[in-house]
Amino acid sequence: MLQSTLKDSRGRNLAFYAFDLLVDRGEDITRLPNIERKDRLKSLLAGMAEPILFGDHVIGRGDELFREICKAGGEGLIAKVANAPYRGERTRNWLKVKCIRRQEFVIVGWSESDKRRGFRSLLVGTRDGRKLTYAGKVGTGFSGALIEDLMERMEPLATDKAAVEVPRAERKGAHWIEPKLVAEIAFTEFTSDGVLRHPSFIALREDKPASQVVREVPRHLRETNVTAKPKTAPRKVKLKSAEDFGIEISSPDRVIYPELGLTKKDLADYYATIEPLIMKDCADRPMTLIRCPGGRTGECFFQKHDKGTFGPNVKQIPIEEKDGETEDYLYFDDIRGLLACVQMGTMEFHGWGSKIGAVECPDRLVFDLDPDEGLDFGKVTEAAVYVRDLVAQLGLKSFPLLTGGKGIHVVIPLDATADWPKVKSFADRFSRAVSEAEPERFTANIRKAQRTGRIFIDWLRNQRGATAVMPYSARAREGAPVAAPVTWDELDDFDSGHAFSIRDAGELLKRAKSKSLAGWGKASQSLPDA
Repeated sequence: MLQSTLKDSRGRNLAFYAFDLLVDRGEDITRLPNIERKDRLKSLLAGMAEPILFGDHVIGRGDELFREICKAGGEGLIAKVANAPYRGERTRNWLKVKCIRRQEFVIVGWSESDKRRGFRSLLVGTRDGRKLTYAGKVGTGFSGALIEDLMERMEPLATDKAAVEVPRAERKGAHWIEPKLVAEIAFTEFTSDGVLRHPSFIALREDKPASQVVREVPRHLRETNVTAKPKTAPRKVKLKSAEDFGIEISSPDRVIYPELGLTKKDLADYYATIEPLIMKDCADRPMTLIRCPGGRTGECFFQKHDKGTFGPNVKQIPIEEKDGETEDYLYFDDIRGLLACVQMGTMEFHGWGSKIGAVECPDRLVFDLDPDEGLDFGKVTEAAVYVRDLVAQLGLKSFPLLTGGKGIHVVIPLDATADWPKVKSFADRFSRAVSEAEPERFTANIRKAQRTGRIFIDWLRNQRGATAVMPYSARAREGAPVAAPVTWDELDDFDSGHAFSIRDAGELLKRAKSKSLAGWGKASQSLPDA
């Protein structure tokens, strides 16, 4: 914008904002407090008019100002220590507090363009500690002149080896450069895999060395319970707690989602509040737990058997294993059992496709649409609609579930008249038929090498003993996402599989009361014979 303004209007539309004063009429005043230097500057500029302007400030009320700036679509603010002297270097006396969705990345390569010269997109990375990690491709925000300028800068840095580990699908047509150029990128969010969503190039940052580029977590996300991208304003609702149901949560202040500062109690309160919704699917179903006693970044493990160690609110049902032995699987019939599991460090709930009253006959069938790394979420929603239309031709009604990860579950309720072998056979044959009909979009092969640029239609959840994440279960992933039921009509409104978090309990309750979600997951239907 600056370059084009200088070229087209010779700077006639520019203004100069003076925000600090280092020398006052020959006197070095860098040692004076910031606020005193600004007072002198304001006095010097008294009576001045555009294009020279005084860069004013606000003392205090920083949080309120920051929220208003972000709400208005601004970039953020600079917070300064009022009594600090001037330093000609980076210090913590000046902090750039950004509204989320804008920061610096290191350019690690570029992908070929269909045109004779130039690039289709830049490949970028960011530092996680000392390690440079891949952050995705940036394919918008470039003019023709800018592309030529960047190519001239990148060509001398060409190298045969990538500076970061890049997914195989992203390597096709890629050219690598030494990680020395820094680009400022605007974007909507990070995916659960740490890849930029909807990135756009802003400018090169020639003032910042690549060694100082790290992934930033905005202060307002670290220190407050604000989700990265709420779809709508959360509905105010009185949160329930585990104590309301007679369950005491030990170590309630233990932080289990460090990027948001959310605690074990926050998770328990979410589950207690969402009780009317989550128990519709979780009650009386053999369950597999993902337990993370130290939080999502600590050690996590699966548990499906129980001998009564969770207390009286968690039940057991004996189920015969493949080897003929019988094991006690855990389940619960009310929210107290679920909360008892949370008290024991459970973060996620994954359930069988059948309930304890008819363990051998599933009451639901799930197709898990699992996209290859970096595949646009729009491709996943299109695939889900395609599967919906196909099963509809077979007389089956289905429902979409955002998994809280990168994919979508297409859930088909059943009347529990077919046994596991029949359901498994149907899911297997259907998935293979879909992948054979649309081989460029789908694969039914579990091997990751077969998923390049495609979506794995995972039918393996439809066999005895397999589980799927429960609707409204939290996920042990960055951002505290939850698996959320949505409608087919609104599916295109979402640009990721993690649109809601445990902070959205009120919004989820509000949505569930709407007519559009009142019948989600409800249908009495049997599998076709063919």
